[in-house]
Amino acid sequence: MKTQKRLENRTRDNRLDKLVAQIRKLNTVLEISKLMSRKKRGPFVSLQLLSRWKNLVGLSNVSIGAFVGKYPHAFEIFTHPCRRNLCCRVTEKLKELIVEEESVVRECELDAVRRIKKLLLLSRNGVLRVHALRLVRKELGLPEDFRDSILAKYTSDFRLVDLETLELVSGDDGDESLCVAKVEEWREVEYREKWLSEFETKYAFPINLPTGFKIERGFKEELRNWQRIAYVKPYERKEISRGLEKRVVAVIHELLSLTVEKMVGVERLAHFRKDLGIEVNVREVLLRHPGIFYVSTRGSAQTLFLREAYSKGCLIETNPIYDVRRKMMMDLVLLKKRHSRELLQTRVEKRDVVVRFDQDWEGERDGDWVLPILEKTD
Repeated sequence: MKTQKRLENRTRDNRLDKLVAQIRKLNTVLEISKLMSRKKRGPFVSLQLLSRWKNLVGLSNVSIGAFVGKYPHAFEIFTHPCRRNLCCRVTEKLKELIVEEESVVRECELDAVRRIKKLLLLSRNGVLRVHALRLVRKELGLPEDFRDSILAKYTSDFRLVDLETLELVSGDDGDESLCVAKVEEWREVEYREKWLSEFETKYAFPINLPTGFKIERGFKEELRNWQRIAYVKPYERKEISRGLEKRVVAVIHELLSLTVEKMVGVERLAHFRKDLGIEVNVREVLLRHPGIFYVSTRGSAQTLFLREAYSKGCLIETNPIYDVRRKMMMDLVLLKKRHSRELLQTRVEKRDVVVRFDQDWEGERDGDWVLPILEKTD
């Protein structure tokens, strides 16, 4: 079956699809906030200027004015006291949550170093491209300036060969757990606690088929046989038969296990194909194993999840970075127009505030043209 046909016919996970939609909205909120923070003429912008950023933040089916109006816990829309046009500024709540996330990421620096070391150990030659790391910076819980704050700091662990190549220096450094894949920890628990035979668990993967998955004749036997197939494990330095599918599954499984939220954009895997030795049709491999991976097509890009890591749309084993991002999701996106006591109090305090502006203000005097945009959000 061709990849596109398999993708269209896969059993969908509505909870994970919904999570992708929510994450996309949160990312749009954060992107708008970032663009606003770069403006040097005040802590706010006119909705006229904001409307020019629609394509920059990836909004296609809704105006940016309507979007910010949906999330009053993230953005405050007000009338400029002198120019009399509608303007938008970031709420204190959003600013505080952004600072909190940055702080938590800094506090988890040693965890980030460990993730990078494991990725380098996972690579074929102990080498990764910095560009690939930059693309999954957020997924790995790395700070925005990770090149200077981490790569240049931990020179005893890894070094920059050139501007775009990162090389492993110290190997496992006596820490044997660095070369133990997450799936191997699961196998040990299965063998010890469930009294399963080594034959059944030695090369097996946890399988969590989605609700509604249609089990066809022969599927269980085929899966049982696949679970028993031996393969060269991700951290083993042995000659690998090119295209050996089960090892590719193991490498992608480990890569997902190293991410903060156990998910990554499918297109970003392409930047690791050569270094991690997964030079196969990755989408085809992912779709052939619906009990291990889930590919969501919600939005403009495909998102890959590690199925065993989630239950009812939430991460099972949380971490500080996931927790603060979940808090951002709850407080900014999921609340939408629900008025918390804090939001109402903030509006009362700001009612008579005089906004400072300079002579170069970019807004229009008459803001009536944007009123229909806001009315769509009611």
